[in-house]
Amino acid sequence: MKKRQLLFLRDVIFYTFTAFGGPQAHIAILMREFVEKRRYVTESELMELNALSQLLPGPSSTQTLVGIAWKVGGLRLALITFLIWILPSATIMCMAAISYKLFANRAKFTEILRFVQPIAVGIVAYATYTFADKFLKTKVSTMLAVGSLIATLILQNAYAFPLLILLGGIISSALETQPQENELRIKLFANVNRNKVAYFIGILLFFAALGAVVNQTSPFSLPIRLFENFYRNGILIFGGGQVLVPLMYTEFVEVKHYLTNSEFLSGFALQQALPGPTFSFTSFLGGISMGNKGSGIFGQVAGSLVAVIGINTPGLILILFIVPFWNDLKKITRIKNSLSGINAVAVGFMATALILLIRPFGLNWMAYLIMVATFLLLYFTKIKTPVIIIIGIVLGLVF
Repeated sequence: MKKRQLLFLRDVIFYTFTAFGGPQAHIAILMREFVEKRRYVTESELMELNALSQLLPGPSSTQTLVGIAWKVGGLRLALITFLIWILPSATIMCMAAISYKLFANRAKFTEILRFVQPIAVGIVAYATYTFADKFLKTKVSTMLAVGSLIATLILQNAYAFPLLILLGGIISSALETQPQENELRIKLFANVNRNKVAYFIGILLFFAALGAVVNQTSPFSLPIRLFENFYRNGILIFGGGQVLVPLMYTEFVEVKHYLTNSEFLSGFALQQALPGPTFSFTSFLGGISMGNKGSGIFGQVAGSLVAVIGINTPGLILILFIVPFWNDLKKITRIKNSLSGINAVAVGFMATALILLIRPFGLNWMAYLIMVATFLLLYFTKIKTPVIIIIGIVLGLVF
């Protein structure tokens, strides 16, 4: 491995342990450290990779970093970079899932978390507001958001998500049809490796079928179904970690009851206090889901591993598959136009999650006050999310 590539990996390690704040903060760090300081890529290359990650489903920060690694050192460096980036936070979240199951029944543990959980809801509320402010610029986008909110509240079915995402993309793309692009689209997609596309879709279909065939009393049943759940959501999640929360909450808490509202919020709050990818939250979800079904520690580790692999694999495949012909892909405005509708639908998903998360508060006025206070701190001050989470833990210890 070349000296420049080793230096790149060292910088990736430093970035992994200092990248707080989600995708928006991550891109600023990449600009400072990887463009201005080290010049691994140019500013335009970074912005194009970030734009591509926004167009693709999956973890945007992870895809951008892996794309940079691919440009610096090819496939091998990209895969090593992916592992360095994802493993630390995923490992911590797995350990948190194991610890949570060990201490969940202790009164003191519950008392400590009583401030953290409404803080987590406040973070979701702020993310919903910022997403809405950014993407709901037209009547069509607003109607799509409201429609997806109503549909998901009524249906509360995991399979409503792909249909609504597809519908939103089709509607927004159809608003600006460019007939002259037909020849470019035909030429581009004629060069697509159909075998790779078949593998990509085949993985989902295989595990979906396997999960249906395997007897649910089998110890292998839940890990297989979890992989299919996370892999499917990895294909559906546009917009990064903010959209991860409503999809995961609706499917795992409201529909399938793999974990409780309290467990979900505790894990989400912890993830917000950690550096690294938001998608590492799935490590906690997988571990808790297996723990709630009677699996031991090894079962929880397997659940975390299955979740992390499942949620990240689609995005990793797509970024490595598409980067080589991104210069042609970005010329197709039809693809870009579909993103506005997808993001509008995602806002509706986030609003649904917020309503469902608030519902357990009942008449607990303190929870509402903490939620509103969190939102106001994030909106009016520069206090970072990890600091607010730590404040919540300290309050739980003191009071």
